[in-house]
Amino acid sequence: MAAVERLVQRVSSSRTFARIAPHVIPAVDRAVHRLTGGKALLSSRMLPSVILTSTGAKSGLPRRTPLACMPEREDGPGGVRAWVLIGSNFGRPGHPAWTANLLAHPDVEISWKGRDIPVRARLLSGAERAAVWEDVLRFWPPYGRYQARIERQIRLFRLERRSV
Repeated sequence: MAAVERLVQRVSSSRTFARIAPHVIPAVDRAVHRLTGGKALLSSRMLPSVILTSTGAKSGLPRRTPLACMPEREDGPGGVRAWVLIGSNFGRPGHPAWTANLLAHPDVEISWKGRDIPVRARLLSGAERAAVWEDVLRFWPPYGRYQARIERQIRLFRLERRSV
């Protein structure tokens, strides 16, 4: 299994993958999510994933975006307490649009394993971002290769549960 994971990591950090994946993976994930009633995403076979429902920064319209995430677990039976979203944009130059949406409208919703959960997004910075970035690199090393080939700093957001 480790060999398969290394192969997937190598392929996913290639420039060819970065050109093709943004056009294919989100469309397939949206379709699988819809067909399974929100219980599955194809990309979650590689990484944990959510469907982010945010408000467009410019349009004000609802936007549904399938995204890989890094769940942060509690010590105990509470399960996931927060999720980290990584604005890697597959190692392409510009920030992904969903990051601007979170900056403009941080109260959003995620679909996590078939459950809709209201969350508030917070852009990480400084020492907090540096510590989480180290966790992100241990979680999925290709993010380091994405960062190495672009000039911008990849945005990291922590999504924490909120009451409605």
